[in-house]
Amino acid sequence: MSDKPDIRIELSSNPAYLSGARELISSVCKRLGFDDLTCSKVALAVDEALCNVIRHGYKYEEGKPIWMSLWPLMSDGEVDGIRLVIEDEADQVDPTHMKGRELEDVKPGGLGVHIIRDVMDEVSYEAREGKGMRLTLVKRIPRPAMPARLAKEATE
Repeated sequence: MSDKPDIRIELSSNPAYLSGARELISSVCKRLGFDDLTCSKVALAVDEALCNVIRHGYKYEEGKPIWMSLWPLMSDGEVDGIRLVIEDEADQVDPTHMKGRELEDVKPGGLGVHIIRDVMDEVSYEAREGKGMRLTLVKRIPRPAMPARLAKEATE
């Protein structure tokens, strides 16, 4: 995988742009070979992550930068998934404290981190050098499992 992303955009920390980010991610996932449901789930995870940056990182202050980078993941010359990196210049937070509220606590909001971790195959929060945070998300294209009989025959 190249260090240079295939797509890199800079968003302003304004909730008005979230729908465009969701549409971009969903469309790219579709072009890479994800099914419609998975495209929607990945777009939802990205939306939750961007909302968290705007709400918790920048405390709704508009005009602050958010960068989103995207790489297709390749395996044997074919697209195998997607890697997304979301970066900001908000206050740094200890990644071990990046937890959603308790699921038993029934009330609106606070489920973004749970949704992100549930939808994506890999989730990694880290402090950027200097200031801000970096969230790395990976989603593999779901492949139908090979029936046990065929798997056995393939190894014989």
